[in-house]
Amino acid sequence: MSDRLQLVENPDQRKVVEEYLNRVRLGPEELDDQRIAELQARIKQQLIEKNAVLIAHYYTNPLIQALAEETGGVVSDSLEMARFGKTHSAQTLVVAGVKFMGETAKILTPEKRVLMPTLEATCSLDVGCPADEFSAFCDQHPDRTVVVYANTSAAVKARADWVVTSSIALEVVEYLDSMGEKILWAPDKYLGGYVQKQTGADMLLWDGSCIVHEEFKAKGINELKAVHPDAAVLVHPESPQAVIDIADAVGSTSQLITAATKLPHSKMIVATDQGIFFKMQQAVPDKQLLVAPTGGSGATCRSCANCPWMGMNGLENLLAALEKGSNEVFVDAEIGAQAMTSLGRMLQFREQQGS
Repeated sequence: MSDRLQLVENPDQRKVVEEYLNRVRLGPEELDDQRIAELQARIKQQLIEKNAVLIAHYYTNPLIQALAEETGGVVSDSLEMARFGKTHSAQTLVVAGVKFMGETAKILTPEKRVLMPTLEATCSLDVGCPADEFSAFCDQHPDRTVVVYANTSAAVKARADWVVTSSIALEVVEYLDSMGEKILWAPDKYLGGYVQKQTGADMLLWDGSCIVHEEFKAKGINELKAVHPDAAVLVHPESPQAVIDIADAVGSTSQLITAATKLPHSKMIVATDQGIFFKMQQAVPDKQLLVAPTGGSGATCRSCANCPWMGMNGLENLLAALEKGSNEVFVDAEIGAQAMTSLGRMLQFREQQGS
């Protein structure tokens, strides 16, 4: 390991994530076509009546993604979700994703009402980075600039100097490194390692990981590649380094979709959540998309290339949130104001880049 890359291992965090995953009720809803059509019609009407807009992440159910598009909302990565909600005129934002996305929307637009289909949908990176433990970790390294991934709680963002998404992490860290700053990074160790390798920055990493992307294995992808030797491999940087090393393209969800359009290959092996296939297939309708194999199979697989928490967003609970005003997101005002500083730096940095 480079002396400019340090990982502080914390095996207890994986136990915390596993306990949380076992505690909550997960699983997609099963609906027939008639019920789907009924729910879609009622949701569309509620969005109009409540002056609301639907903001969905690429990893949510394709039915929700399609509904967002049909109703003037957006399907995007977490950065564009934040930007879209901040500038849209709707007074109610319905965020279909995981909890930190709803919190981010509330921090950026505290005057708006933010609803989610469920508040139980979280993220292993968020769960594995408790605010109190992280704050103590930061206190131990006061000489470092604190950069946290968007997949964290509002309280963790409030402790940070910068927030980044996977689409701008490289650029932000490269900028900070050019200023001579040493970085404390959290929570994803794989994304942090990838960023450090690309930039050469001095980085101290929190020991966290995504349960979806950590399951992708180079061996399985190489075996699939042997069957489809003409396929390109698209990888999210939250994946292990061995998987990143065999990729034809590495990037955020939006960057992978762009890569699929630019690469000449007719087949794509995609190592990220299967939810991305809805938008990626729209972008490349003539190309074949293949799900990268994960380390688990059957009952032993914790995600099978599907985030279990993203899967908790459904049409039933989306409609209930709109009709009842339930699952509203609240963020403590002081924490929100502190988190707005780090989030604001991210948004300003992106604006200065002209994109």
